[in-house]
Amino acid sequence: MPACKMPPDDRHPMPQADAERGRLAMNGAGCGSCHSAPGVWPEGEVGPSLDSFAQQTLIAGRLPNRADILADYVRNAPKYVPQSGMPAMPLTEEEARDVAAYLYTLGRR
Repeated sequence: MPACKMPPDDRHPMPQADAERGRLAMNGAGCGSCHSAPGVWPEGEVGPSLDSFAQQTLIAGRLPNRADILADYVRNAPKYVPQSGMPAMPLTEEEARDVAAYLYTLGRR
């Protein structure tokens, strides 16, 4: 019954990005030191939980939650929110896209 089928969630398209590589990149970069997210270690409590990130409308409470902004934000948060406690992260552009793809899997309906 096509009328009852939920439309695909394409609010955050991430072509050529890999969510699992993003989760691994988050572990490697130490994102879990501040944030909690499924599959990311350790489970920090300094920064906000990322458990339902896909449902958020804003990044850092200020920026539109768009894939292009998120990928750049995770690499260089101080560029967007200078007073944020989040530092620039040692991620390549590809890793940042992968991290964004992973974050968009969290809390999807």
